[in-house]
Amino acid sequence: MQLFRSLTLAGAASAFLVAILGSWVRVNNAGLTCPDWPLCKGAIVPALQGGVVLEWSHRAGAYAVSLMVVATLLAGWRLRSRIRGLLPALAALGALLVAQVLLGGATVLLGNSPLSVTLHWGTGMALFATFVVLAIQTMLAASGPPRLDASTAWLLGLAAAIAFVTMCIGSYVGSSYAGLACPAFPQCDATLLGHTDAQRLQMLHRIAAALLVLAAIVSASAAWLGSPRVRRFALLGVALVGVQVLLGAANVAWALPPLLREAHAANAALVFIAYVVAATLALFEPLPFPERARAPRSEPMAAR
Repeated sequence: MQLFRSLTLAGAASAFLVAILGSWVRVNNAGLTCPDWPLCKGAIVPALQGGVVLEWSHRAGAYAVSLMVVATLLAGWRLRSRIRGLLPALAALGALLVAQVLLGGATVLLGNSPLSVTLHWGTGMALFATFVVLAIQTMLAASGPPRLDASTAWLLGLAAAIAFVTMCIGSYVGSSYAGLACPAFPQCDATLLGHTDAQRLQMLHRIAAALLVLAAIVSASAAWLGSPRVRRFALLGVALVGVQVLLGAANVAWALPPLLREAHAANAALVFIAYVVAATLALFEPLPFPERARAPRSEPMAAR
């Protein structure tokens, strides 16, 4: 169990870092410095100079995450009867790895098209989230019957879904070079949707962000009377959403400086994962002790 927990935590950290490195590669327009795939300029290890350093480092990190996924699947298979909901999560992890590898190659072969970049980012975030869910399931496996706070979990899951969609739209905006299509904030040329396709794309991202703000407030209100850990992550989500709005406005005001763009992408991932953690805890966190004493007795799954 300890090995599996360590693998899931290391996998989550690695998946996050590789995704952020991939974002940094794109921000610095280095995504095609390795024009072929899976090799780079026909070599396993090319001459590391210029943008190749960034792109090859991203690929090396992706290979490391792939090995981490395989190790997690092997270790998790042995625990499949001891951890509630483990098999579906392991299946998702394996499927996401295959999709991410194929999308990584497609992104290069398609010349970093906006759709391929967005799908690659979204799959990377889903892989990151799956590692996090596995880690939480493992930590709570022997803690007693789940809370199953379904209504709060649904609202937090909805916030996570809106955060996911919002950052994917943002990825499409960035890879379409539409980040400055609307030079003002929050409106675009004194209109709600702008005039051009690029402006409409940018405003779609902003509207999604506004929905995320609303979802963050509603889900935090629902989690307020729940368990302390669920409440803390819901409130963390609200704080991170506030930071994200400020970063978005700052990027427009200061014409997309690379560090601010990267901070915006990284914080978007943290917003998403905060709600994934909160929703998972609302489903799998054990009952408080007084409630557990009143719950029907059953053999703990970890002891089977």
